[in-house]
Amino acid sequence: MSPIEETERWLENIVIGLGICPFAKSVFDAKSIRYQVCEPVSASDLLLELIEECQHLDEHETTATTLLIYPEGLDSFEDYLDVVAAACDQLETADYGGIYQLASFHPAYVFDGCDDDDAANLTNRSPFPTLHLIREAGMSEALASYPSPEKIPERNMRICRELGHEGLRAVLLGGKV
Repeated sequence: MSPIEETERWLENIVIGLGICPFAKSVFDAKSIRYQVCEPVSASDLLLELIEECQHLDEHETTATTLLIYPEGLDSFEDYLDVVAAACDQLETADYGGIYQLASFHPAYVFDGCDDDDAANLTNRSPFPTLHLIREAGMSEALASYPSPEKIPERNMRICRELGHEGLRAVLLGGKV
């Protein structure tokens, strides 16, 4: 299975199937998600790809969002967090702050204050390190029409803890809750 196919399966079964992101289904069904498999040679290459993707989104209004997928090179979660911080800084430096925002996903994602094996971390665990480039205007619009969006993270953590690692693995592979 290719990195894009694995990411699509994760989106469909976990993110959409469990309602982790209540806004993902419409863009997934509309096929307006752009998937880019990236092979960073260096941090500067990664940041250049990020800005190039912002430019692509500027030029392609029908693309709602982009997932930059890194199957190799960002295995260490700590190193990945450094890349995420640099990417956020780069968005600001390139005057894309307020236009695009990043969400981050990693196979070893751990929330600050959580144990490594806490199932709550599974809300941000993806098959590969992934930077999700989101149009901020679209996100603001979606959040404004959603009741109590501030409760989404708490709900997601509860669902993941209830299902646990094995339950989520079964859902990922096509099982139903």
